Amino acid sequence: MENEKINIIIVDDHPIVIEGLRMMLNSQPVFNVAGSFTTGAETINFIQSKMVDIILLDITLPDSNGTELCREIKKISPNTSVIMFSNRSERSIIMQSIQNGASGYLLKNTSIDELVICIKGALSGDIVFCNETKQIISRPSQHDLPMPRLTKREKQILQMVAQGKTSNMIAEELFLSPLTVDTHRKNLLQKFHAKNSTELINIAIQQQLIEK
Repeated sequence: MENEKINIIIVDDHPIVIEGLRMMLNSQPVFNVAGSFTTGAETINFIQSKMVDIILLDITLPDSNGTELCREIKKISPNTSVIMFSNRSERSIIMQSIQNGASGYLLKNTSIDELVICIKGALSGDIVFCNETKQIISRPSQHDLPMPRLTKREKQILQMVAQGKTSNMIAEELFLSPLTVDTHRKNLLQKFHAKNSTELINIAIQQQLIEK
C-alpha cells in the first residue's frame, strides 16, 4: 500500500465530529476519506459495493449499536479494519467491541498523531488503543477481583442495603445500634473497594451475591 491511499469511512451521528475527522484525516497524504455516514444501514450498504480499509465507528447510532454493527461489518468485509471511536469509556463496552471483531478502541479526545499511529497499527494487524483506553483496560474489572469473605451479619446488611433500607431502618430490624450498622457498611465498602452504596450494590450484583 506504499503508493495507494488508505480508504477510510467515518460513521458517527454527529456531523461536527464527521467534519472534524474528515479535515484531520484528509490533511494526511496517505489517507482518503471515501465516505461518511450517520447510520448503520448506510454503512452496510456502502461496504457491500466499495472496498474500505478502515472504518472509524461510533458506538451510539440512531439505528444500531456500534458493537453489534462491527460484527456485521466483519461478516461482510473481513479485511476491513474497524476502529471504534467513541466517548463511551466503559471497560465492558471496550472489551465487547474487541470480541466482536474491532481492531481497536479510541476515545474522541484522541490526538491526530495518536489517531494516525493507531490507524497504521490496525492496518498492520495490531489491536490498537489510545493511551486513555489502555489505562481503562489495564484496571482489573470487578469480575477479576477475588470475591470478598463476608460474615453472616455483613451478608444480611448487604441485602438490606440493596433493598434501599437506611442504617436506622436496618438497626431497628436487626436490634443493633445505628453506629454498629454504619461500621458494617464501611467494612463492606472497603471489602468491595466501592466508593458508595450504589457502587457497592452494582459490584455485589456483578459477583452474584445479590440479585437485581
